[in-house]
Amino acid sequence: AVQRVFGFLLLSLAAWYLGYFIAAHAPQRTIAAVQEIGKKPVLRAPAPKRQKCDHWSPCPPGNFAYRILSGGGKQRRAKICFEDEHALYCEERCLGLAQKQQLSSNQGLLFCCVTDSTDHSREMMDFIRNAPEGTLLLMATHDDGSTKLKNDTKNLVEELGSKEIKNIKFRSSWVFIAAKGFKLPDNIQKEKINHSDQKKNRYNGWPAEIQIEGCIPRNLV
Repeated sequence: AVQRVFGFLLLSLAAWYLGYFIAAHAPQRTIAAVQEIGKKPVLRAPAPKRQKCDHWSPCPPGNFAYRILSGGGKQRRAKICFEDEHALYCEERCLGLAQKQQLSSNQGLLFCCVTDSTDHSREMMDFIRNAPEGTLLLMATHDDGSTKLKNDTKNLVEELGSKEIKNIKFRSSWVFIAAKGFKLPDNIQKEKINHSDQKKNRYNGWPAEIQIEGCIPRNLV
């Protein structure tokens, strides 16, 4: 019995010494590898694939992707994205329009940024009237798109289907998508508005920015 106890103590001492020797002389990579033995593998989900115009999910094949974001505060400018092209990035106080005509092979991209003045109100009206049939018009405000926008221009935007253009107030956040010469699907959100309210404004004197996004079938034109 004494021999068995002595043998057990001898083996324990040898195992302790071996472990100490390995810890003192083995490379850290070897030790880490030994420590990893027996651990369950950690499964990590793949990074989500970025979609056009930062959509959460991709548009179905044969569709255009769009996203319209109003301005919010002094630093957050209005943005319009169409098929991953950022057609509008407003640098000043404005009611901006981006006219996307790439609905057929012989058309291109036009852009106009309209500031809040009576002169540019006429420019905006001419811009819409001169847009050819089969054109998508995407609009967004930043800072203020109401004060000096003339009624004839508002009437023109209303004819395009806007229900809020005449309700825009000082610094209202507003976004709108319209089609000239064809009809947009009923199931897409075409317009959104958020009025300035000193009790609810996210920014100093500004309401929160708003956005609409969606997918438009290419065969509508």
